[in-house]
Amino acid sequence: MNIPSRPPQIIFKDTFLGRGNPVFIIAELGTSHGGEKEKAFSMIKAAWQAGADCIKFQLVIAEEIVHPKTGLVSLPGGKIPLYERFKALEQDLSFYREIKDYTESLGIPFLCTAFGLHSARMLKEIGVKILKVASPEVNHLPLLAELSEYNLPVLVSCGVSLLSDLEEAVSFFPGRCALLHCVTAYPAPEEEYNLSLLPSLSSLFGVPVGVSDHSLDPLLVPVLATALGGSILEKHFTLTKTGSGLDDPIALTPEEFRRMTDGVRRAETLGAKETLAWISGQYGEKRVQAVLGSGIKQLAPSERENYLTTNRSVIARRDLKAGDHITEEDCAILRSEKNLKPGLHPRFHRIILGKRIQRDLESGRGITWEDLLEG
Repeated sequence: MNIPSRPPQIIFKDTFLGRGNPVFIIAELGTSHGGEKEKAFSMIKAAWQAGADCIKFQLVIAEEIVHPKTGLVSLPGGKIPLYERFKALEQDLSFYREIKDYTESLGIPFLCTAFGLHSARMLKEIGVKILKVASPEVNHLPLLAELSEYNLPVLVSCGVSLLSDLEEAVSFFPGRCALLHCVTAYPAPEEEYNLSLLPSLSSLFGVPVGVSDHSLDPLLVPVLATALGGSILEKHFTLTKTGSGLDDPIALTPEEFRRMTDGVRRAETLGAKETLAWISGQYGEKRVQAVLGSGIKQLAPSERENYLTTNRSVIARRDLKAGDHITEEDCAILRSEKNLKPGLHPRFHRIILGKRIQRDLESGRGITWEDLLEG
C-alpha cells in the first residue's frame, strides 16, 4: 500500500497547533453538557487531561435544523422527539461565550459546529477562530456561503455525501478547508469506514484530511486513519456512557479516550508499515482489511438510505394553498429525517421564492418541482 506523507496542517498555522503532534485530536463534547455550565467545564478539563488537542461543541437552534413535525428519530439512546429535544438544548450567547472563554483559559482550542445562519453569526460574535460543518450540512449552500465570508479555517465532515457534494463544499473555502471522512451512523460499523479513501481525498481536493469517527472501538479506526496519513481525528467524549447526552452511548469515556490518544501517538512514532502490522496483530488481518476498504468514495451501507433525508432540502414551514406565492417565511432549508418527505436541493431555495404553488402543501413536507410546475 502506497501511503503518502502526512500533509502539513496549513489551515491551523495562524489559529492553533494543539500540542504540536502530527495528528490533531478533537474531543467532540457536542451537547452532552445538557446546558449545565459546570458540567461543561468538567468535561472540558477531563478531555484535555485525556489527551485531546481541541474541544468541540455544537450550537443548537432547533428551528434551523429540523421541522417541528420531524417526530421520533432513532439515536444512540433510543427514539427521541428530535425537535423538542433540540429546543431543550438551546442556550443563549452568554453560555457559549463562557465555555469558550473557559476552554481557552486552559490553553485549549475551542471549536463549535454551526447548523444554520443564526448559529454561525452567534459563533462569529464570540470570536471563534475555526468552524465546523457537520455532514448533514455539507449541502447547505447558504450556510457555506455565510461561513466563507468569515475567512476562517473550516473543518467539513464528509458523511452521507458524494464526491460531487464535497467538490461543491470545498469550493467555498479555497486554502482554508480540511475534510473529515465520516460514516453518518450511530454507532458506525468499523468495517464500513473505507479508510483507504483518505489518501485519495487528500490528493483529489488538495486539502488535509482526517476522520470523524462514530465507531465504538477506541483504537481500530483512529490508529488506522493515522497510518494512512490522516492529520485530524474527531471522536465523541463523555464522562459516562449512561449520561443523558444524545451521543453519550457511543462516546468514549476519559479512560477510553486516553487509550485512543496513546494509540494514535504510538502510530505516529511507528509509521504506516509497523502500525498496520501492530493493529493486524491485535484485530486480525481480515478485519483490518475490511476497515481499510476499497478506497472508492461511496455511501456506506449504514447511511445509504439516509441520503437526501439526513442532509438538507427545502421544506415548507407552514401549510400552503394552491395559488400561494412562496415567500422566504414559507420555507426553510432543513433535514427531513425519516418521517418527512424531502424537497428540492438547497441550491434552488432562492430560485423558487416568488413562484406559485400549484397544489395544497402541508407544513413539514418537502417542496418539489411537481408542486410548482403546472400539469
